[in-house]
Amino acid sequence: MIVFNQANTERVEYLLDMLNIRGFTFFEQVQGRGTNGGEPHRGTHAWPEMNSCVITIVEDEQVETLLEAVKKLDMRNEEVGVRAFVWDIIATV
Repeated sequence: MIVFNQANTERVEYLLDMLNIRGFTFFEQVQGRGTNGGEPHRGTHAWPEMNSCVITIVEDEQVETLLEAVKKLDMRNEEVGVRAFVWDIIATV
C-alpha cells in the first residue's frame, strides 16, 4: 500500500509503470496525518491538502525495488510525503 500527497499522483503512477506493476486499486480523497510531524491532510479550510492511496499486489522479488523507488520519491520532497507499507498476502480469489 502506498499513501501519498495528491501532488505526487502522476509520479506514483509513473513509478508503477516503470516497474511494470500493472494491477492496482487507487483511492482518492484519503485523509490522514503523518506519524513524524506530518501536517493533517483533511480537505478542510484549515487543512486543505488531501492524500491518495494505491494498493497493489506484487511478487516477493519486486518488494524491495518498489520500496526503494518510493523512498527515492519521498526524498525528492519530504514535505509532500509518500509512504509504503507491506503486508503478506496469504491468498487471493
